[in-house]
Amino acid sequence: MHEYLGIVVAFVLAGGFVAANIILASTLGPKKPSAVKSEPFECGQVPFALPIGHLSVKFYLTAILFILFDVELVFLYPWAVVYRTLGGSGLLEMVIFLAVLMVGFFYAWDNGALEWH
Repeated sequence: MHEYLGIVVAFVLAGGFVAANIILASTLGPKKPSAVKSEPFECGQVPFALPIGHLSVKFYLTAILFILFDVELVFLYPWAVVYRTLGGSGLLEMVIFLAVLMVGFFYAWDNGALEWH
């Protein structure tokens, strides 16, 4: 457990730094609200209308699926490089890893995340 102490300290310091910056920005930052600052802003243009209604989450689901399979490739490449030294146990571990990812893929497929209308 001693070898993980540096990682834990780094996470605690990073979290403390983030918390300190958020607190300092909210307390010391300028607060001058105005009607112009409260208006919606879109690419330097005045919007035609305010967004109303139900927004689709298809873009979010597509991004999550992209990240899911991107992470798969990040772990698959180093495994392929050292495959011969791992032997059968390495193959079994990768089959389990890919099976877990396929469960997520089939769940997304069943819920219609891959259908684009």
